[in-house]
Amino acid sequence: MLLYFFLTCFPFIFFLKSLTLKSFLPWATEMRLLSPWFWKDVSFFSISKLIKNSPSYFTTITSNMSLKKMSSTSKVDNFEEIEEGMISVLDLPELVLECILERLPPAGLCSMAGVCSSLRSRCISDHYWEKHMKKKWGRIIGPAAYREWQWHIALRGDSNHIKQGKPKGLMRILSIVRPSWWIKSKVDDNSKQSSLPDDSIMSWFLALETGRFWFPAQVYNRENGHVGFMLSCYDAELSYDPRTDTFQARYPPHGRRAVVIENSVPWERLRALPVDTSPHDLHISDCLNELSPGDNIEIQWRRNKEFPYGWWYGVVGHLESCDGNENYCRCHNGDMVVLEFNQYTPGSRWRRTTINRKDHREEGNEADGFYGGIRKLSSEVEISTWKRLWPSEILE
Repeated sequence: MLLYFFLTCFPFIFFLKSLTLKSFLPWATEMRLLSPWFWKDVSFFSISKLIKNSPSYFTTITSNMSLKKMSSTSKVDNFEEIEEGMISVLDLPELVLECILERLPPAGLCSMAGVCSSLRSRCISDHYWEKHMKKKWGRIIGPAAYREWQWHIALRGDSNHIKQGKPKGLMRILSIVRPSWWIKSKVDDNSKQSSLPDDSIMSWFLALETGRFWFPAQVYNRENGHVGFMLSCYDAELSYDPRTDTFQARYPPHGRRAVVIENSVPWERLRALPVDTSPHDLHISDCLNELSPGDNIEIQWRRNKEFPYGWWYGVVGHLESCDGNENYCRCHNGDMVVLEFNQYTPGSRWRRTTINRKDHREEGNEADGFYGGIRKLSSEVEISTWKRLWPSEILE
């Protein structure tokens, strides 16, 4: 019985494993560029496992095959008879086919999509790609990155006008509201046309996976953990490097400082934008009346008016008039709030600052920098991330 089952399923598994990228659509050939971390997931053992766990389906499919043929003494004749009774993958029950496709990794879906138009229409469906997008990219891709992808799609139609020096439509508007370095980065990859629907999740996934799409996110401890940025998180545009499974970060220019590029940024130092506020705008704080000693917070801070804001980690402390006794503490009722940054030594000018919870706006000066909006952290994931990045030595 086991031999019968193996011989019945073997042609189907062999068919899947024999797929190559040579005859696939143009977009499928880009899969050669993907990282080993992507391709290592391509395993069809999951399919064979599914088949093994669902013998009733395949018993039905092969019920028309004669048991008399299966008992032939010639192995060659036996295999030829099985081939004659073989079915197409499209002849599988719809539920079985859907279950197989759901278990395929991204590279497996791409391979199956190159077989025929019927499988292609199934395999490029957002239904299958949504979970892959969420699993791999969900933590660092947010609404801002999705909006950037929509801009990216819209730019494709007008990119040729840039090369001709005649911006039209959307490109004319972007040439006014966006810097030239931003526009160039969005159209650099347009020489590679794709037959996938631009608005499909699969198209977006492949653009991210191959590093062709730069998206906005934030980087903890920017510039390789430079001491001047410890326990901070700054906006950047990111591109995935499939060869190293890391990212290239591009920090926007400000003041006299040009664009800063940082390579080999690991996943652990990235996050999606937590608020929909430009790094040059003051975040409107909605948590000031809730702050009390011990709360974990992030606060905007910038060196001077020309710099963008970064988010810096701190905790709410006690007022000088309070001895810290929880039974008698009334700090949460006062107008003033003490913020402490304990990564700095006691006595450092960066160690403490005070804000007015009733009338808070940007405060500071050119010597100590400017403090902006505040976020109260309630997520244990966010708090633990900051503590994991805590410097090994106290900063001056």
